[in-house]
Amino acid sequence: MFYSIARKLLFKLDAEQAHDVAINMFKSPAANALKGLYGAKVADKPVTVMGIEFPNPVGLAAGLDKNGQCIRGFSALGFGFVEVGTVTPRPQPGNEKPRIFRITEADAIINRMGFNNHGVDYLVDQVRKAKQAGFDGVLGINIGKNKDTEEDNAKDDYIHCMRKVYEHADYITVNISSPNTPGLRALQYGDALNELLAALKVEQAQLAETHGKYIPLAVKIAPDLDEQEVQGIADCLLSNDIDAVIATNTTLSREGVEQLAHGDEMGGLSGVPVQEKSLQVIKLLADRLDGKMPIIGVGGINSAAAAKEKLAAGASLVQVYTGFIYEGPELIKRIVDEL
Repeated sequence: MFYSIARKLLFKLDAEQAHDVAINMFKSPAANALKGLYGAKVADKPVTVMGIEFPNPVGLAAGLDKNGQCIRGFSALGFGFVEVGTVTPRPQPGNEKPRIFRITEADAIINRMGFNNHGVDYLVDQVRKAKQAGFDGVLGINIGKNKDTEEDNAKDDYIHCMRKVYEHADYITVNISSPNTPGLRALQYGDALNELLAALKVEQAQLAETHGKYIPLAVKIAPDLDEQEVQGIADCLLSNDIDAVIATNTTLSREGVEQLAHGDEMGGLSGVPVQEKSLQVIKLLADRLDGKMPIIGVGGINSAAAAKEKLAAGASLVQVYTGFIYEGPELIKRIVDEL
């Protein structure tokens, strides 16, 4: 009830202004008030994935809280886990505004944010503060490369971020699938992918020894892949002993929004129009991975039925973002209640 009123007010604002207002609302000092305001008790439905016990299998996808400012606030809403980022080694402003566009008729969003964030040191400081204030939930940290880092040097950015966040994360996501950073998606293929993952696994082993704990690595891939490409990625993930795959990021396709306002904007499309594309990638991954690696399903989840479809296709966990913006915190409870 409260969110339906809040959404009407937020949707009167420019999409990025609304995002900024929401971030200010969900910042840590408001966490307890938010929990009392929404009051939806989300049931415990624990599931163990990557060796981690999640209170329930519904998480917040990366992108909403890029700088880790709202970890306690979002966790208070009942998410089984929260993923923050994408974070880069150095702060960067991202692309020029406007860069977020709602397509309300399709329950969709196009964004071309471009990894705008305050840098990895700022995020780590926010994580420390959240934990000092009492956060003890499952936290994923999503890492990427700076826009001006050449593709050949990308692994250095990922390794830098990995070293910084390792001791603070429950799992780390390697984002190689955003369409808004030049050259990033090229890291999903062939030798480039194999070299990146091999370097990260070496670093992971060294960090595990240094810190006395093993932090799993997940890789987030795009929906704009054909069957052969998905199979190639799956084989590479397996050969490098990656711990999980997240499917999928936003799409470059405009199928389903071609004739709608803002449907021709550049950037990644999320929400209901990507639902089927991400589902097909999950099915292909599940077939190729054959239970050897968990899949985290994301893309167009706006209902319990959509979440269950992802799980039935082979996902062990699901994440929401655009569906959460359109449906609000009640979406978490609806999904968990029906699992």
